[in-house]
Amino acid sequence: MLTPLISRRQALKAIAITCAAPSFLASACARAARQVTASPNWPGARRLARVLVSPDRVIRTVVGLRPFRRTGFRVAPEMLGDKTIVHNYGHGGGGVSLSWGTAELATEIARATPHRTAAVLGCGAVGLATARLLQDSGFGVTIYARDLPPATTSNIAGAQWSPVTVADSDARTPEFDAQFVRASRFAYRYFQTLVGPRSGVSWRDNFVISDNPQVRRGWEMTLLGDLVQTATLQPGEHPFGRRYALHFLTMHIEPSVYLATVLADFRIAGGRVVVREFPDRQAIAQLTEPLIVNCTGLGAGQLFGDADVLPIKGQLTVLAPQGDVDYITVGPGDLYMMPRQDGIVLGGTHERGVWSLEPNLAEVDRILAGHRALFDGMT
Repeated sequence: MLTPLISRRQALKAIAITCAAPSFLASACARAARQVTASPNWPGARRLARVLVSPDRVIRTVVGLRPFRRTGFRVAPEMLGDKTIVHNYGHGGGGVSLSWGTAELATEIARATPHRTAAVLGCGAVGLATARLLQDSGFGVTIYARDLPPATTSNIAGAQWSPVTVADSDARTPEFDAQFVRASRFAYRYFQTLVGPRSGVSWRDNFVISDNPQVRRGWEMTLLGDLVQTATLQPGEHPFGRRYALHFLTMHIEPSVYLATVLADFRIAGGRVVVREFPDRQAIAQLTEPLIVNCTGLGAGQLFGDADVLPIKGQLTVLAPQGDVDYITVGPGDLYMMPRQDGIVLGGTHERGVWSLEPNLAEVDRILAGHRALFDGMT
């Protein structure tokens, strides 16, 4: 039996206090994976499997555009003729992580209106979470979207619970920081209720790896320091050679499993899905629903004239699945590795303002070379 999400949400309210093989790797890796013993100096020390990085293990390279907004995500109401629009877009690299939190902020605005029938524009992580929380609040909901999972940008996300690349640090305000922290706290707690194979959410050990002894966290995770606590590891206290590392525990979301499950729950709860693209605001205004929640991500910039919105191109090279790898690495530099059932995700690109969806083969080479050096250096 499915646990009713309305009871989960009520509990949270009570708990929340506020592809071609690259040229540089011409030969396949011949060695077998071996277990690497981590030092007992990091919490929960255990044996970590070495990731096998070689061109013959590459199964695909994919590209997605993060819907970045310089001043941070927007959750706010606006009138469009006689329609009430609730905006919920511009999450940058934190869309999956923040989804349930900004969905809660948007739903609070919706509940303050007299309407109980809503249209949600967009069927990625943010749109789906918003649609589900609206249903939990008694709304009849229809999702309108050009693309459905697995064809959404959210399906490409690495999807570690770590809301980063959310805003330009110098464009933030105290009001935005407070909104960010509130949304993050709700989302962090909500995702914990989804942990398990059905939703594809699991806890993972994370290692942020750096050549600098002062391993720094971004401003986002600094604000959330009481949620995600870190342990600083010196060389010899972890299996990644002579570098420095931060260890922490957080959740990882398998997009192909998670998005399909949330969409199924939406339909089970009586939700309707319409595949449709909106060329402009006039087309949106023609919808019959009096309340419209805008979760169009990158498209919101053009639809609603928001000049702060721009793409940050992200590229992932995916290796064949390796079931014994059950941890995440971030670094050195902008590299990251996340294991999923459908493959080992290798990333490390943040091309600001780039709209192209074509893979950059030079970046494939760089990402593979960097990760091979990292995992070859495990001790």
